[in-house]
Amino acid sequence: MVSNSDQYIFQKLIDILYLEMDFQKTLKEFNPSHDFFIGIDSDGCIFDSMEVKQKEFFIPNALKYFNLYPISRILRETWEFVNLYSTYRGGNRFISIIKVFELLNERAEIRDSGYKLPDMTPLKNWIRIETKLGNTSLRKYYESHYNPDLEKVVKWTEAVNDDIRRYLRNIPSFPHAAAAIKEISQYADLIIVSQTPLEALDREWEEHGLKKYVKAIAGQEHGTKTEHIELAAKGKYSDKKILMIGDAKGDLDASKNNGVLFYPIVPGKEDESWERFLNEGFEKFTKGRYAGGYENKLINEFGRSLPDTPPWIKA
Repeated sequence: MVSNSDQYIFQKLIDILYLEMDFQKTLKEFNPSHDFFIGIDSDGCIFDSMEVKQKEFFIPNALKYFNLYPISRILRETWEFVNLYSTYRGGNRFISIIKVFELLNERAEIRDSGYKLPDMTPLKNWIRIETKLGNTSLRKYYESHYNPDLEKVVKWTEAVNDDIRRYLRNIPSFPHAAAAIKEISQYADLIIVSQTPLEALDREWEEHGLKKYVKAIAGQEHGTKTEHIELAAKGKYSDKKILMIGDAKGDLDASKNNGVLFYPIVPGKEDESWERFLNEGFEKFTKGRYAGGYENKLINEFGRSLPDTPPWIKA
């Protein structure tokens, strides 16, 4: 039986190896085997995993490592708005936690209580110089830029990964999502475009038997979603034959930053969105009838599902 200490040592060896790897090289060297390219987000798009990860792993560890128990209710409400129920949904965890604390600082309950929130300035400084916003690169930066507030972030994010790796299993894919992946992989090159850590992506797609349908997996270690599409697809396919599928504004931004197409998986209507893609969207994409009115209609519907004003702010 492998002990917890052995698992810890093994993971640290993997982290050291990751520091030496050029993850983007895989995307740069990606070669088309079909005329069409589709990038697909993972959490909340293929797998119904966003709520459980945020509510059972991200938030509890934030309460613990940032000592936020006195404001637990307000923290949970703010966190869930940012990470699940708003236009900020699906962002990189480090950018999202900065947004959470920005909103907390604006809340009257926090200002009136005099409660002191952790300083996110050291994390912002790292984000300004790094695009591969993952645990390994943060740990490396922290070890040469020690700061007690940054230490809390490091402990939080590493604990989130450790807990998910240890406990989270068998989170199902949306039924029509799995069917769509199997169908469209026959006609298009599929890659995963995500800000989830690579280890979790690889494990989850393998666990559900879907990894064999994708040509590559790009996680937070590979850079931003915009970079994923740019490196893997731009100049290798016609822009009208490149499509990003996702459930968050960051997915839409990644497509538009590259001048390519976007298909939304609407939060709360995930399976219906996949069914529509399988029944009509994919054919329109491959037949050259996707851009324009059809895409705009879907994006408008998507935008209405993601508010940018928190519910605690009265109109």
